[in-house]
Amino acid sequence: MATLDLKGVTKSFGRNTVCSGIDLTVGDGEMVCLIGASGSGKSTLLRCMNLLEPIDDGVILLDGVDISVPGLDPQPVRQRIGIVFQSFNLFPHMTAVENAMLAPRRVHKLTREALLPEITHLFERFGLADRMDHYPDQLSGGQQQRVAIVRALAMKPEIMLFDEITSALDPELVGEVLDVLRHLRRAGMTMVLATHEMGFARELADKVCFLDKGVILEEGPPEKLFTDPKEDRTRAFLARVL
Repeated sequence: MATLDLKGVTKSFGRNTVCSGIDLTVGDGEMVCLIGASGSGKSTLLRCMNLLEPIDDGVILLDGVDISVPGLDPQPVRQRIGIVFQSFNLFPHMTAVENAMLAPRRVHKLTREALLPEITHLFERFGLADRMDHYPDQLSGGQQQRVAIVRALAMKPEIMLFDEITSALDPELVGEVLDVLRHLRRAGMTMVLATHEMGFARELADKVCFLDKGVILEEGPPEKLFTDPKEDRTRAFLARVL
């Protein structure tokens, strides 16, 4: 069971308000896709959910508990809410399996031997069993991104956040990363994605939110938002990207 509720979430950098009074509910097992132009606030909103950015106003509730209170230790929250970025951020001097094991070894004080069966299963699950002992520069971009997802899943999060994880990939590698998300979707993982992959959002999202200038201008099920958007800005954006 894992739910997120954002109420009136506001975040500014100096005089620039990036998120303005955002309300969003993410139900247990739901996939929510955030769409919108670059600079609309999608990435900042994800970083606020993971407590990488403190919010200026509003509340963020994880299973009904306010995790946005000032001074809260973020580490227990980040163990429950994983995040994967568009840049893979793998340590180049470590193999894929060493990258995946690093956080659970440090945080949970587990040995390599204790972790290996479960980590191996994750690599097998996402078609990487033969790449476990490869270094990042020996992997394709798509493989590196899948290793980054395995690394996040190794912490056994209840919610996963994905920030434009296919935007740095060559087009032919996008599909293999989206297949990982399909797999997580079928497994019932609660997910929030900032994405430019409209076809994917239309296929799998429970809810799509269109962000514009730091607000959720429109949200709804994909079949409704993509075929009959209410707002002129939503229609203009979709006409440009579809």
